[in-house]
Amino acid sequence: MKPVDAVIVGFGWTGAIMGMELTDAGLEVVALERGNYQDTSPDFSYPQIADELSYSIRGKLFQPLTRETVSIRHSLRDTAVPYRQYGSFLLGNNVGGAGVHWNGQHYRPSPEDLNLHSRIVERYGADFMPQDMTIQDYGVSYEELEPFMDHFERVCGTSGKAGNLNGELVAGGNPYEGFRTRDYPNPPVADSYGAQLFAKAARELGYRPFPQPAANASQPYTNPYGVRLGPCNLCGFCERFGCFMYSKASPQATILPVLMKRPGFSLRTNSHVIRVNLDSQGRRATGVTYIDGQGREVEQPADLVIVAAYQMHNVRLMLLSGIGKPYDPVTGSGVIGKNYAYQMMSNLSLFFDKDVAINPFIGAGAGGSQIVDEFNSDHFDHGPHGFVGGAYIIGGQTGGRPIQQLAVPPGTPSWGAAWKRAAKDNYLHTTSIVTHGSVMSYRDRYLDLDPNYKDAFGLPLLRVTFDWHENEYRMSRFVTDRALEIARQMKPREHSLTLRQRGDHYDVRPYQSTHTTGGVIMGTSPETSALNRYLQSWDVHNVFVTGASAFPQNIGYNPTGLVGGLAYWAAKAIREQYLKNPGPMVHA
Repeated sequence: MKPVDAVIVGFGWTGAIMGMELTDAGLEVVALERGNYQDTSPDFSYPQIADELSYSIRGKLFQPLTRETVSIRHSLRDTAVPYRQYGSFLLGNNVGGAGVHWNGQHYRPSPEDLNLHSRIVERYGADFMPQDMTIQDYGVSYEELEPFMDHFERVCGTSGKAGNLNGELVAGGNPYEGFRTRDYPNPPVADSYGAQLFAKAARELGYRPFPQPAANASQPYTNPYGVRLGPCNLCGFCERFGCFMYSKASPQATILPVLMKRPGFSLRTNSHVIRVNLDSQGRRATGVTYIDGQGREVEQPADLVIVAAYQMHNVRLMLLSGIGKPYDPVTGSGVIGKNYAYQMMSNLSLFFDKDVAINPFIGAGAGGSQIVDEFNSDHFDHGPHGFVGGAYIIGGQTGGRPIQQLAVPPGTPSWGAAWKRAAKDNYLHTTSIVTHGSVMSYRDRYLDLDPNYKDAFGLPLLRVTFDWHENEYRMSRFVTDRALEIARQMKPREHSLTLRQRGDHYDVRPYQSTHTTGGVIMGTSPETSALNRYLQSWDVHNVFVTGASAFPQNIGYNPTGLVGGLAYWAAKAIREQYLKNPGPMVHA
């Protein structure tokens, strides 16, 4: 293959962002995507896309687990087994990746999320953290990232209400957020009735709820690339689906209409990258090797390699390529695979009498909901409670699809006439409250290559070693108790609760979030991180790794806003520093 200036591995959110930024700099760029090409039209057109059985249950947009999956175990003593059926998290596939089937919940991190280790030590003392907790600072500040997170919001047409404009608190927005230089590009999406009931109850208890920030455009909008988005109609088919309204931000709806027409850019689909190639010294990448749609092994030479796949795929590719020292949980040495984290959630379903018409089919993946943020991040004094981290509390619903989003009261049989009666009587009168919590990183929670299981190409699967820790049980119980107070204030007829109790193991069967993080983390030292503050590999200077694999621990918020902001931050460093003087941009 003819050499190119840059090759991008994976073509979801960060791959599309890097494609725009690097072609802006005049580079010849090739993107390699393992799946097929897909676009809003015809792939997500209505009414075909509103098929819950095909998309939500059978996972039409997800990566086929028969070709490649991960294996999972709870501890170093266990034997991992493959993840054979989708439950806990959903791996994207094809052009756009998980950026197609996400909900659009578009948060920024709190400033303290980015220097969490330093913050905890300063406020509570080093002994406040368990000895096996391995949280770290990101190596970049909120102030540095703010312009890039702002730009990503404008690309997405994000809808919301600012709570902190240049240090001045604004009524109706999030009073705990970091400063914004300007408001969201669009006003909030209209609240569902369930969200209105939640917000009223929260205010009565002294909280300050605010509209959920949503990458669902609330009105017609043109983004900085000149791409037009339409207003969300709250159809209730967001998560697990593509958006037929051009309303939910995705690479297809915001970037690809421009990028795909650029002469310096080309995309190759059905191109499964199996390694990053290195020179004889192992200090510089020479390109990548991939398997094409005909099963042929192809080498693509390139001066710059951007690893922009899903978090788990990024980690696996770095391990398969021998870039960076694999993490060893016994000695604590090494960096690739270190600090894997997930999120912990709890869920309340609230059932009202028939005079309260919730109409849950009116919903959006993001927007139409209200948030209480008093117990997220380090927004409150953790000292009396004995845990690190927190969660936001969200009220409302994302839709009322009949298979996965139909709730019935506790004690209802799982089938038969009584179940049908309960479904009929409660469908129009049900809403939910969810707590969406952080998970810290620990010495014994990590990723490596499985010694037993291989993918369709004969390469080892990624092995996940993960289970909950005491810190997260405490956090979830505390925030869930606050959510229960709000639920009682809403005065439903009854409610059900799903909460992970102390002693419950991580279970891959129920869905929680696709917000898996870590494994190729950023930081301030090559001894403790794989990437420097610009997402540049400490070991191979012309390899950059984007995405949530860079998170040293998981935040309570949904990660996409930070993922996009970090991608634009790294792209600016590449354009303004690296291309002028190729080499390490941070010296250890």
